[in-house]
Amino acid sequence: MPSTTSSPRIAIIGAGPAGLTLYLLLHARGIKSIIFELRQKPTEEELSKPSGCLDLHQESGLAAIRECGLWEEFIRLTGDCTEAQKVTDKDGIILHEDQGELSDRPEISRHALIKLLASHLPEDSIRWCHKLMYAAEIQTTAGTKVQLDFGVHGRHFADFVIGADGAWSQVRSMLTTVKPYYVGTQNITLTIRQLTTKYPHLDVLVGRGSFSALGLRHGVMSQRGPLDSARIYIFLTTPDEQAAVTLGLANQPASATKEMLFTNNELLGQWGETMKDLVAVACDEETMDNPDATIDIRPLYTLPIGASWEHNPIATLVGDAAHLMCPWAGEGVNLAMLDSLTLAHAIADAVQSAEQTGPSFRWRLSPLLRKCEQTQASRAKEKAEETETNGKMLFSENGAQKFAKFFQSVYGSVAETPETRHEEAERDN
Repeated sequence: MPSTTSSPRIAIIGAGPAGLTLYLLLHARGIKSIIFELRQKPTEEELSKPSGCLDLHQESGLAAIRECGLWEEFIRLTGDCTEAQKVTDKDGIILHEDQGELSDRPEISRHALIKLLASHLPEDSIRWCHKLMYAAEIQTTAGTKVQLDFGVHGRHFADFVIGADGAWSQVRSMLTTVKPYYVGTQNITLTIRQLTTKYPHLDVLVGRGSFSALGLRHGVMSQRGPLDSARIYIFLTTPDEQAAVTLGLANQPASATKEMLFTNNELLGQWGETMKDLVAVACDEETMDNPDATIDIRPLYTLPIGASWEHNPIATLVGDAAHLMCPWAGEGVNLAMLDSLTLAHAIADAVQSAEQTGPSFRWRLSPLLRKCEQTQASRAKEKAEETETNGKMLFSENGAQKFAKFFQSVYGSVAETPETRHEEAERDN
């Protein structure tokens, strides 16, 4: 006899990689859902601009890409940033360099990944400019529902809601009181376009992949990207969460902040001229590209290691909403997409079971979801511990030396640099 079970109303909050991946995986299984996103729909021009690159891992991000059936399209979008790595000290002296020979983690720009995932969604799948004000469990004549309040856009009722809404998730607030905390690091983001033709000496410095200059508890890092760009990240260690205001960097154009960075010995004042040149060019280029904008400086936050929530069969979390962490291990997007992959399997099994036997969707989903959340929490805790360890290594007084040794241990030999040649000569004497 045909099942009379109606399809569950599933709401996904957030149209980042986690939310988009989850929608695609459910859609491929004939399961309807809807995404609510606070931002307005990005234009083609916005998605063509340089953005940070993401390295997807075989067991997580790439596994999700393959299951979405997007591998061939995905691989054509990689290559702007290679898997090469270069590590220097604060003076720009190379301590380690490789061409990514041992890596199998292709890089894709964040904008390209978002565009790829979104291009396979039905036209009406995302409701843009919907900012979730709060989410609450309510009782109705039809049973327990999740009430989602979108302010001027009204309310939406769902049988099950997934919080893919990032660091300050509203969905998280209905499951736990745990909130992110400041990690003691400020991040400045800058972009240099057409690096090869405009600044060939800096092109040589940062290379074709990822670049990390470290020292005195700070870092200047770079990733290559579309339009022959280099995305420059300046990480400043400070206990002051409001450092942007305290240091006078807030509300200033990027070009006006470089002297503040260079004349303050607590910031980049003791760094060498090579690295100051890279930062100065990046500041000037950022202002030329965005003359009316102020510098993009933000404090970094994380959730406590091992953070979790009491299981509730009407809601769950994926990505940063579930396990926000700093980017020191490159796990954020990978964990997010793996969360969505495993959750999609659980939802599909519950829907199929409910259709075959008649019990409610949530009754069938609950044990599957609980197991999924336990596995998610376990792997997130492991990666959060790795991230914290990496952060302590990178932003120590001699972070460059420690990071170089890490790569050298991976490659099994010390890369030959002027420093190692000097050390070998000293030993020989």
